[in-house]
This record gives sequence, C-alpha cells and structure tokens, in this order.
Amino acid sequence: MDPIVSRDWLATRLETDDPPRIVDVRESWEYEGIGHLPGAVNVPFDRFRDEGDDAPGMLPGSEAFGELLSEAGIEADDTIVAYDDTHGVFAARFLVTALVYGHEDVRLLSGDYSAWSREHPTESGAVEPEATEYEPTPLPSEESPLIDRAGVEAALDRGALLVDTREEFEFEEARLPGAVRLDWRTVVDDESRGLKPREELEALLAERGITPDREIVLYCNTARRISHTYVVLSHLGYEDVAFYEGSLTEWLAADGRVETGEADDRTK
Repeated sequence: MDPIVSRDWLATRLETDDPPRIVDVRESWEYEGIGHLPGAVNVPFDRFRDEGDDAPGMLPGSEAFGELLSEAGIEADDTIVAYDDTHGVFAARFLVTALVYGHEDVRLLSGDYSAWSREHPTESGAVEPEATEYEPTPLPSEESPLIDRAGVEAALDRGALLVDTREEFEFEEARLPGAVRLDWRTVVDDESRGLKPREELEALLAERGITPDREIVLYCNTARRISHTYVVLSHLGYEDVAFYEGSLTEWLAADGRVETGEADDRTK
C-alpha cells in the first residue's frame, strides 16, 4: 500500500459510496475560517502529541489517541487521508502516529490544502462527526518503526546510516555521529507543493548514500520533520527505516556523543 495519494485519486474516491475519512491537522481557525476539504474533520497537530516538558513532541499515548479518533468519528477499518497546509509535514506526523497505534490504512495527501484548493472544491465551517469507540492496537516493538536511544547506539555499531532531516545550521551545531543531512523540504516541489518526481527523489537520495539496501535511522529535534521523510522513504519502497522519536533532544539530554562543524558537500 502506497502511503501517499494524489489529489486526483482522493477527488475520485470522494465521489464513491465509500469515501476515505479525511483528517485536517491544521489549527481550528484555519480549518473553519480558511476552509477545508469536503467532509474533513479537524484533528489539530498539538492534540496528537505530548506537549509535556518531559517529552516534547512525543506520541500522546494509545488511550489519548483512541479518544481523539473516537471524537473525530473514525473507525479502525476506515481509510484515512491526512493533510495540512505545510507540504504535509504535520500530516505525516499524524500518519506515523496512527500507524504506530495500529491503524492499517492511513495515507498522506501529496501536496496540501493550498495545492488542493487550486484544483478542487473546498468547504468552510466545522464538520461535526458522530463519535465512535475507537480502540487502538499498538504495534508490538518488533513491528514498530520506533527506535530508542539504546537502539540507535546498537544501530551505529552495526553501521547503520543516520539521516538528519534538519536545516544546515542545526546540523552544524550538533549532529549524531556520522550522520548525513537530508532537509525534509528537499523532496518537495515548490510549485506543486507535492513530492518531486520519483526519479529525482531517488537521485538526490543516492547522492547522499541513502539507498534502499542500507539500514537507516531518521532523526530531527522532536520527530516532526522525520515523519515526512519516513513517509517518503516508505513511498519509495525503503524497508529498513527506523524512526528515532526522541531525536536530538533526547540524545543531548542523555549526553550522547555528537559531531559539530561545517557540513560536507553531501550534506549541504
């Protein structure tokens, strides 16, 4: 199953008797005031991550996520398509969260609200769904893409490739040992607001040594930006990709070893 769907695919599916459930992860004022996709429910980004001081940006917990999807009127067997208006980076975090908590069919809209609104109709006001009783079924650890700090250390010992999805100045200030940089925005086409063509994506990944035969560990600061990269790599068929949710924030708090300094040609 491809985790990324086109706008035309979604527009066609919305005309069927069994349309996907659409989740808009923008803030409520954007959703209601600017407009949203037809039938979309609003699940703001800050509601599906832990905002506590001890775990900024981490998963909200399966019970909290279940309550959130229940409020949104979502069933466990629904096809979900998530979107935002920031090239999909916030919606990708929703997708990864749903996958970790056992939702099998969740997709990311290629592009975002702005891209959709150029070609397809939108609505305003809030959709009030009928509540469900959503029961998450979190993936067992051996099936989950999540990896903890000890797992990252073990992956380093095995020769895994660490991929930093942050900006260049962040990378130069501190990065995990041996990491290469892939700014998550590099894969997005500025004009279409969706992904660049597959051939172009494969080429830019190969330039950095990010190839499907490698064990890959993704990190950023608080797991938002790696969500988009994780979904893109899944879309391209990469199978051995780990998601370091604690990212550099946790690594530094634990006094993990880092590298600093100017990026080389592969990481600029």
